[in-house]
Amino acid sequence: MNFHLQRYRQSWRSRVPPDPGEIRRIERWLATARVFLAVSTLVAIRMDPTELGHSWAAYGLFVFYMANGILILMLLRRRQQSTAAFRFLVHAGDIVWPALISVFAEGPRTPFFLFFFFVLAAAAYRWGLWETLATAAAEAALLWIESFVLLHVWPSGSAPLRALTGLQINVTEFQPKRLFMLSVYLIVMGLLLGYLAKQQKQLRAEKALLTGILSRVRVEAGLTGTMEQIFQEVLSMYGASRLIVASQEIHSKRMFLGELESAPENGHSEFRWLESALRDSKTYLDDYPGQVCYATFEKDHWTTLALDYSGHAVDVPNLAALSQLRQLQPFESVVTVSFLLSGTEWRGRVFIFNPSWNGEKNEQLRFLLDLVRQVGPAVYNVYLLHRLRRRAYAAERARVARELHDGAVQSLIAVEMQVDVLRRQAEANRPIDKELERIQGLLREEVLKLRELMQQMKAIDVDSQRLLPVLRDAVERFQRETGINARFVSDIQQPDMPQRVCREFLRIAQEGLVNVRKHSGARQALIRMASDADKWSLTVEDDGKGFSFAGRYNERQMQEAGIGPMIIRERVRLIAGELTVESNPGQGTRIEVIVPRNGEAPHEL
Repeated sequence: MNFHLQRYRQSWRSRVPPDPGEIRRIERWLATARVFLAVSTLVAIRMDPTELGHSWAAYGLFVFYMANGILILMLLRRRQQSTAAFRFLVHAGDIVWPALISVFAEGPRTPFFLFFFFVLAAAAYRWGLWETLATAAAEAALLWIESFVLLHVWPSGSAPLRALTGLQINVTEFQPKRLFMLSVYLIVMGLLLGYLAKQQKQLRAEKALLTGILSRVRVEAGLTGTMEQIFQEVLSMYGASRLIVASQEIHSKRMFLGELESAPENGHSEFRWLESALRDSKTYLDDYPGQVCYATFEKDHWTTLALDYSGHAVDVPNLAALSQLRQLQPFESVVTVSFLLSGTEWRGRVFIFNPSWNGEKNEQLRFLLDLVRQVGPAVYNVYLLHRLRRRAYAAERARVARELHDGAVQSLIAVEMQVDVLRRQAEANRPIDKELERIQGLLREEVLKLRELMQQMKAIDVDSQRLLPVLRDAVERFQRETGINARFVSDIQQPDMPQRVCREFLRIAQEGLVNVRKHSGARQALIRMASDADKWSLTVEDDGKGFSFAGRYNERQMQEAGIGPMIIRERVRLIAGELTVESNPGQGTRIEVIVPRNGEAPHEL
């Protein structure tokens, strides 16, 4: 298993330790809390000095503790990262300090017992359960060592110490019967805080895993590539040898099987589709216990654990499906988890063979069930997008085929027939100049049609910076290729319109010029761009023969009457614009598109 997979599995087992930036933030917050605690303690002593008996030594210790906290805070702000050795050294000082101050105060039962709680909370924030318990045990051990020294090793040492520092040590507070309950309290607090820290780190680990796996869902990778990326992460996370996914489209009963094996050392494994038939649905999909199930086979005996959709354990009355699966796919242990996509459109099951995980099985199975619930719809969306793309590509290919068949192919057949006529006329010594001129015009017309078709198929990436130059070039090219006198006029220097509006304006202008060439018989054409404070407008005018109707019509009126340029009408709807067509038969046509700046189509009059 390569380094990435080892790291990923280890991060799952250790609940994904925080990154260096998060460690640094935690240490900063703890350092700030440490300084605040020291300042608050000095204020409390000032308000009630009886707790420390007016001892200058105790005041000095608290001042030293506060200075130490400020120094740690400054070091954390100056350094880019916090090392493990630095954190351990700071934590060791936090452990020693409560035990030390309890000697100079009213014993370990002093109100300054908050320092014990602070060091337990710091361990929980930094690490987890076992480190917090170890901190609690270390605190209790230090108190017992102090008790032993004060009661047995140096029972008369309090008098010289009192004479030197002015402190009165309350030895009775260090009696074993008092320390016992205090030690139990520390251990219980360490257990509770450590458990909360463990749960928080577990939730963070699961969130990081789900985010990482969902980031593998990419439309450009395709369905197979996406499933390969996701299942590789699942294999590495559970340390499994192989994975099989079985899915069935319910209405058509089609079965699909895919397999991915664990990657070899420094290698890469590919997800591959297997041959499947309808009978495989009985083997891979039916009669399995629960929504998620873990089963092992040892010494001719099955051991199973199955959970329902809510994560509760369920009985396993029938093991026939697992036995049949083991005959087809030999394994020692297997995890199965079912899924249902898009209501009742797709169903399936994922099989993870020979997993090697640590920790509680129920917890692992619940997480796997939650993982499939969240990742399944994302993978299904990739499938839908690719299916829509395939349909769009098929529709576009069919449209191009129709365009070529109805246009270029038919015209080329006509040219071939006319060339055959010319050949016969040439053999009979008849003049062929007019026929050649007609064929030349026909070929020129088909070249223009093919160029227009290619222009329609070409992807457009135009924004407000490029719209005017692209429109101007399109009009000039139209004039060169058709001989129609065309002009482009713009009343604005730089349009500030969204990219989608720019794109559709360009397409509308191109479609308008195509209609001028094909249908109008015009000698003059004009494309105009304008704008004001409320709207943008695009106008296409010509002096041709006009539409079959006369007058001024808006988009709704044209739709009701079934007249007007259909493609332009559809493009105007896409940008919430208003279309007006004014036709004067024999005199020309004027098409005007208005798009409001607020993105809302104006009401039609």
